[in-house]
Amino acid sequence: MSQTIDKINSCYPLFEQDEYQELFHNKRQLEEAHDAQRVQEVFTWTTTAEYEALNFQREALTVDPAKACQPLGAVLCSLGFANTLPYVHGSQGCVAYFRTYFNRHFKEPIACVSDSMTEDAAVFGGNNNMNLGLQNASALYKPEIIAVSTTCMAEVIGDDLQAFIANAKKDGFVDSSIAVPHAHTPSFIGSHVTGWDNMFEGFAKTFTSDYQGQPGKLQKLNLVTGFETYLGNFRVLKRMMKQMAVPCSLLSDPSEVLDTPADGHYRMYSGGTTQQEMK
Repeated sequence: MSQTIDKINSCYPLFEQDEYQELFHNKRQLEEAHDAQRVQEVFTWTTTAEYEALNFQREALTVDPAKACQPLGAVLCSLGFANTLPYVHGSQGCVAYFRTYFNRHFKEPIACVSDSMTEDAAVFGGNNNMNLGLQNASALYKPEIIAVSTTCMAEVIGDDLQAFIANAKKDGFVDSSIAVPHAHTPSFIGSHVTGWDNMFEGFAKTFTSDYQGQPGKLQKLNLVTGFETYLGNFRVLKRMMKQMAVPCSLLSDPSEVLDTPADGHYRMYSGGTTQQEMK
């Protein structure tokens, strides 16, 4: 089981060694305390009509599931694209929560901005906030993509993101070369999973609208993980595809920006899916 600096095995070959297999076997014996007879009894019961009837009587898969709001999923989706700044059209407090939530989980600084809608914007709309927010974000952070999602405040007032973004570009608040995908992500319906899906749809529409009806040119398999916070899964997927010699594009890949090396140098943008891979 010991390794030297000249011989370091990666996780998969390492865990296949006899020492680790024995360790896993002993762990299984400890954690799965039921004897083989009891396990077989339960398995047999799961194949009966009684168990089938109980299954189909379920009204919900989970009661009171742990879930977060849509914009949180939208922010995670945005972080998976290269040189992308997540931008939340709504209140500043919501974005502070999203950043704190991801800070605690990934132990990384999270780049995300807000246009800080307040009481006046809640009454009269957030068009001015959007104009100044996009202008400041593009000037300060130099992103190639600004991914816009919304909070409850913007959704209740009925802000039209597509019109706001188009007008901001027309009036020169943000350069036309900067892509601005967007998604409406009201927190009062759906969950973080819904928000991730909606934001990904916004990216897909932005970068494939000129290619509708045309076959893809990259000849790669597109992998979409959905809302995924375990970065090891992204690396495993890429390794598996490489081992099978299957060209692939992992669409929304935050495994680098959310796991940067601790070398004293901050990277606001690192890795991620490029615009070309989306096209």
